[in-house]
Amino acid sequence: MLAPDSRSLQGQDVSSYLPALRTVIQTQATRVFRTTLECRGQRSNGEAFLAGIWFSTYSGPSGPRLAAIVVDLSEDLRNREELSLDHLLKSSRILMAAVAHEVRNICSAMLVVHKNLSAVPELGNNEDFHALNTLIQSLEKVTALELRPSSVQSATPVDLTSVLDESHVLIDSAYRESEMEVCWHVPSTLPVVLADRHGLIQVFLNLAKNSQRAMRTASTKRLDVTVVEEENKNVVIRFEDTGHGIASTENLFRPFQRGAESTGLGLYMSRAIMRSFGGELLYEPRPRGCCFAIVLHAYSPVEESVHA
Repeated sequence: MLAPDSRSLQGQDVSSYLPALRTVIQTQATRVFRTTLECRGQRSNGEAFLAGIWFSTYSGPSGPRLAAIVVDLSEDLRNREELSLDHLLKSSRILMAAVAHEVRNICSAMLVVHKNLSAVPELGNNEDFHALNTLIQSLEKVTALELRPSSVQSATPVDLTSVLDESHVLIDSAYRESEMEVCWHVPSTLPVVLADRHGLIQVFLNLAKNSQRAMRTASTKRLDVTVVEEENKNVVIRFEDTGHGIASTENLFRPFQRGAESTGLGLYMSRAIMRSFGGELLYEPRPRGCCFAIVLHAYSPVEESVHA
């Protein structure tokens, strides 16, 4: 890993390959370390790589010592970046589809108005009026070329427990800063589900952020995240808050809603992400506050082998 040319490393200064360890060694006299580190590494041929280091320091008869296990994480980094780019592209397609849909609605209304105005005799021979009709139809054709989500099935087996653990850390830290409470009701064991890991975390964070905004002026500020495994092999994750609730739910999942913070795309995109891998996002009415349910399908290797 450090010497692809099979050169012997014995007796060489490790800091030329892993510079970050020099700092550890220099501070070892005052502190004892037992931790992990990701840093830049360099091979003997000058090639850089991402190093993952598990190390500990200790004192020996001849002075401070350091023991470390080093692995090459370059491939993991590439995979993470590729997944992030793929998820960004999926989100962009969803956003473009939402914009195209709204523009098509406006074009349809404009064509109706244009047709009604065509009955006015004075406009019958007006070239600009006829040109306007052409422009509207051209815009409508452009929006028909919307970027649709890929037809390739993006659902893969996902360890729901690890996704919830990661979300737990991300959500709790944000709520702690806002002096709000998050209560997690998660069974000790959960099945593997069919989903997209990055998309699922994005939906969790969006729902938690919506609840955080809704509870700013509430007397009780608590978000309950409850996970239930149902008999039909579905797993339902509910985000229920004590905020002011939703007055009108008719167009809840439509983009660009009036009164919505930012662009009003959060719920639209969250549901689109869920549906892209066969899940669902539902609103469940409550007497107080707001509740959204994420529905996931449990992964069954037996069913997969039957359909293969």
